[in-house]
Amino acid sequence: MLRKEPKSGVLYLVGTPIGNLEDLSPRARLILQSVDRIACEDTRHSGQMLSHFGIKARLLSFHQRNQETRIPQLLEIMKNGETLALISDAGLPGISDPGEELVAAAIMAGYHVTCIPGPCALTTALITSGLPTRRFCFEGFLPSKAYPRRVRLKELSKESRTLIFYEAPHRLINLLEDLELIMGNRPLQVARELTKYHEEQIGTTVLEALAHFRTIKPQGECTIILGGAFSNILQYIPWDLNILIQAVNDAKTRNNLSVSEVTRTVARYTKIPRRQLYTLYHCDIFNTLI
Repeated sequence: MLRKEPKSGVLYLVGTPIGNLEDLSPRARLILQSVDRIACEDTRHSGQMLSHFGIKARLLSFHQRNQETRIPQLLEIMKNGETLALISDAGLPGISDPGEELVAAAIMAGYHVTCIPGPCALTTALITSGLPTRRFCFEGFLPSKAYPRRVRLKELSKESRTLIFYEAPHRLINLLEDLELIMGNRPLQVARELTKYHEEQIGTTVLEALAHFRTIKPQGECTIILGGAFSNILQYIPWDLNILIQAVNDAKTRNNLSVSEVTRTVARYTKIPRRQLYTLYHCDIFNTLI
């Protein structure tokens, strides 16, 4: 039986599209057109999105600079019996966006918090990367200044899980250069314009992405998926890597084929994804294995 929504005394965290507006779920649309107030990062941006769906709502700005004063006001709104939703400019509120502090305050004040699920850039990029998805570590935006960013990357250099970062386009090359300097030429994918017409996944290694973006200026916020410390990658390869590398090299020499053509053939027989074979073949890991 469907429950009646929205309810007063509940904070609704609503996932919104990260690019393609058609990704707004029917339930999210129902909540947004029914609540008394919607707190959002940018009232103009969210107003345009809501207008696309014919939703007229009372919007309240809620961002990093005003959340300290806004949180008591939002709690007062719920106390007065009004229904309230929180959205971010794109994706799920509280994931590298305002929301964490409001959720904590609402729970402490005795209000129920529920999520209306929706798109999220980090998981969307992760599952299309070809890198291990069983265990991953989300770091969001790293420090914008070089020194603290490198310190943080050094701390993460032995992390065995797949790493996920967000980065602004004007800092992307600096981040990729630091990744190569500190972590080496690991498997990597840069995803941008996710769910949009011009969606791109650039990789498959740090150096390959660097070469691409040194030629083509980065545009739009990027999601970076980086392979963890190499011990983690090995467990996903069901073949002896030394044998596999030798087979690839032998086939390439005998048939005068490109690495791409050879990995396609090997993938057909081993069932290892071709993208993963190609990535591993070009990574620094092979310097220690052969």
